[in-house]
Amino acid sequence: MATNGTKTDGQVTELNEVAANNEKPKSLDVKPEKKKKDLPDRETWGGKFDFLLSCVGYAIGLGNVWRFPYLCGKNGGGAFLIPYFLTLIFAGVPLFLLECSLGQYTSIGGLGVWKLAPVFKGVGLAAAVLSFWLNIYYIVIISWAIYYLYNSFTADLPWSSCNNPWNTEKCYTNYSIADTTNLTSAVVEFWERNVHEMTDGLEKPGQLRVPLAITLAIAWVLVYFCIWKGVSWTGKVVYFSATYPYFMLFILFIRGVTLPGAKEGILFYITPDFEKLKESEVWLDAATQIFFSYGLGLGSLIALGSYNTFNNNVYRDSVIVCCINSCTSMFAGFVIFSIVGFMSHVTKKDIADVAASGPGLAFLAYPEAVTQLPVSPLWAILFFSMLLMLGIDSQFCTVEGFITALVDEFPRVLRGRREIFIAVVCLVSYVIGLSNITQGGIYVFKLFDYYSASGMCLLFLVFFECISISWFYGVNKFYENIEEMIGYKPCIWWKLCWVVFTPLIVAGVFLFSAIQMVPLTMGDYVFPAWGQGVGWLMALSSMVLIPGYMVYMYLGLKGTFKERLRIMFQPPAVVKRRQENGPEQQVETNTANLASPTNPAPANPASPTSPAPANSTGAVSPANPAPATATSPATSPTVATTITTITTTASAANVTTTVSPTSPPPNPVSPTEPVNPPNPTSPTSNLTNAEANV
Repeated sequence: MATNGTKTDGQVTELNEVAANNEKPKSLDVKPEKKKKDLPDRETWGGKFDFLLSCVGYAIGLGNVWRFPYLCGKNGGGAFLIPYFLTLIFAGVPLFLLECSLGQYTSIGGLGVWKLAPVFKGVGLAAAVLSFWLNIYYIVIISWAIYYLYNSFTADLPWSSCNNPWNTEKCYTNYSIADTTNLTSAVVEFWERNVHEMTDGLEKPGQLRVPLAITLAIAWVLVYFCIWKGVSWTGKVVYFSATYPYFMLFILFIRGVTLPGAKEGILFYITPDFEKLKESEVWLDAATQIFFSYGLGLGSLIALGSYNTFNNNVYRDSVIVCCINSCTSMFAGFVIFSIVGFMSHVTKKDIADVAASGPGLAFLAYPEAVTQLPVSPLWAILFFSMLLMLGIDSQFCTVEGFITALVDEFPRVLRGRREIFIAVVCLVSYVIGLSNITQGGIYVFKLFDYYSASGMCLLFLVFFECISISWFYGVNKFYENIEEMIGYKPCIWWKLCWVVFTPLIVAGVFLFSAIQMVPLTMGDYVFPAWGQGVGWLMALSSMVLIPGYMVYMYLGLKGTFKERLRIMFQPPAVVKRRQENGPEQQVETNTANLASPTNPAPANPASPTSPAPANSTGAVSPANPAPATATSPATSPTVATTITTITTTASAANVTTTVSPTSPPPNPVSPTEPVNPPNPTSPTSNLTNAEANV
């Protein structure tokens, strides 16, 4: 664990040495480090590729396989790639880089990073709520995949015949029948009458589906043991979970392209229809696919980046992951549409009618296609095991983001009890998730999916996340932080995106989504008003935290209206980074504390490896000047003392002082002479109790 001192010219000096070597005034109360040694060290990635593979596993999920190919075929084939890549370049990659860089620079989870812009801590709180909702219902899809995988270990797939207890007289397996208006396929009956035993609507929840409760428990146990030992263990897990889907995709691709009709399906997928670009829906679909498939705004990327070493090239890694993500989506399209083309050939239907999205593709269209293949159980096992791996690493990375945010926020309480805390979170999420696996659970699942962690609430969060750093913390300062980590500044393109293009795109997509939002339906079923009200409560549970925290912070401050606003929206001048500790140990030097022009501060003051001591506050007066080696602003009788930074120097030339921006700098003095204090009447050199609390 690093010492709690300040680094000057390569030398680290303990606070006790400062107190011994420099006769500190009685008002300078330096508390001993009592329990700091008892705080467990914060982990970092154990291997060189752990972070890269974790990001790949997190970002590449079910949406790459079951949503992107469908959107591409629906919205003009190859022409859809134009709005897709434009959105990727203008918004997707910049936001991905922003989140990973934030985590790496601060080495803190999704709540602690907002020390950079304290008024926007509501963004971190909203991200934690979003990830909590997502953790509850996303894993339900994994439980379905486990159920299908279990039922695939048989000589004859249960959804390939109509001779099962759950089948009706309307069941059919001959997919070449032209008119199926009054009939139901065996695959659909297995999905509705065996997997879910579906009721008529949300108002009829029915009984708990015990088989799904078991598979959901298995899924949560897998998630727990993927992250329970920390990132050193998780880094080993992702070597398998992130690479296994690629082997399966390649095998399914080889099988798919050899099927009859595969050529027609692939041509439908890649043939551009540029007339589609005139429709606003195409551009909206491209933007939403980028935001949702890259896992932005949930705090998980911040958490994954926070376990990097400080000098890791996060810029390079972010660009690599984004390229892998989009290339995987396009490759998955070839796999899916080769199968879709085959089903179109078998059923004699148009490819557009066969193509499906979401659960309809994974649990209806593909299982139907599998029944037409030789050795169908083998292909079912390969496909559903791929879905399991695609979903499980996205799930445990999202859970890791939630856990990291809370553990770093309360390190003394939770860091030493991490395994127990993860078990509690998994258990609570499992119990709440049981609502998704009753006989009417599919309606609850749709409600979660439509309102809780996607759509407008996610776009709302991402917008404030972007402007909080680029507009309020300062894009130039953030560029300097990145340069400090990687050794050079990225190209100016990312700065333009963070300041202008990305906020405009996110705001535009948010407005279009709000305008085009319609009541939730599932097939012919329209969700009742009370159900949609519950959905809106879930959406607002995260959105309201952003303005709500601003109001909370305003009410907690003291001073005039203008003073409070200045404190809220004025970022700290320096944020010190401590890899071992959470935000409880992070110290910020206040923006009012500036180094004297005649006595410059030690070089590289913002180095995260040299955090300022937390307990170094003290008031000085003209009659009792501070020692030359301590920086303490003068305070008026009506204001509190501010957090300052104690520095030690190797020579007399490195004496630092703190002055107000408007008061004249003190005269140069020798190391043995006291430093003249700044003008105590200067209003800008003093801070209120509220500002000291920040």
